[in-house]
Amino acid sequence: MTPPFVTSPLLAAPNLTHGFFGRAGGVSTGVYASLNTGPGSNDRSEDVKENRRRCAAALGCNSDRLVTNYQIHSSEVVIVDAPWSGAPAKADGLVTKTRGLALGVLAADCMAWLFADPKARVIAAAHAGWRGALAGVLENTVAAMESLGANRSDIRAALGPCLQQSNFEVGLDLVDAFTEKYNDAETFFAPGKSIQKRQLDLTGFGAWRLHLSGVTHIDNLAVCTLAAPEAYFSYRASQRAAETDYGRNLAAIAIL
Repeated sequence: MTPPFVTSPLLAAPNLTHGFFGRAGGVSTGVYASLNTGPGSNDRSEDVKENRRRCAAALGCNSDRLVTNYQIHSSEVVIVDAPWSGAPAKADGLVTKTRGLALGVLAADCMAWLFADPKARVIAAAHAGWRGALAGVLENTVAAMESLGANRSDIRAALGPCLQQSNFEVGLDLVDAFTEKYNDAETFFAPGKSIQKRQLDLTGFGAWRLHLSGVTHIDNLAVCTLAAPEAYFSYRASQRAAETDYGRNLAAIAIL
């Protein structure tokens, strides 16, 4: 079975393939049903492996050349030219110009960004929760792409399904964390349901950081994972349901 996925028209280019996968089309069961692609979950490893194989095949890639990081909510970005020979790197961004290497991001509410400079044939993938976004993982991803020959004005960035502002409730401590680093960041917080809460527009913040980094071609699929838990894995949805674990959605891009 070929799992369904969605794409961004911004990343449509010759010899490029990409996709944002949800939870349909896999073999996992229970809370992981059905396309859980996260090796860090407690799902059966053979099921995760098969799910990742299906995703890679859907993109026209070999499953042994689908690369994902050990994500740590950081600003760390690594440049890769081959699959991991051992344990995955502890980082949240991946960059390559190697043909046939698929770069993947695993997320379940966090932002999953895919990047491409079709002219320079440089691609990237970045995982950005609020910690990573605030730390600068998106800016570092752009810088790493530039180091491989990408031009910031030619880079295209697409954001897949993630937690959107209407469902992203945070405390005032997060407002302080963002505004202490960026005075203008307060504009990304809307009033919450109580005076002690705010609604964070993390997707807007991410797009803002990219724009200030020179990336102006930006697409947001504007799909909220928490609002559609039947279609996408969502950490917050799993918490509300008192589930013991949760699956991960895959976003991936490759140069063919």
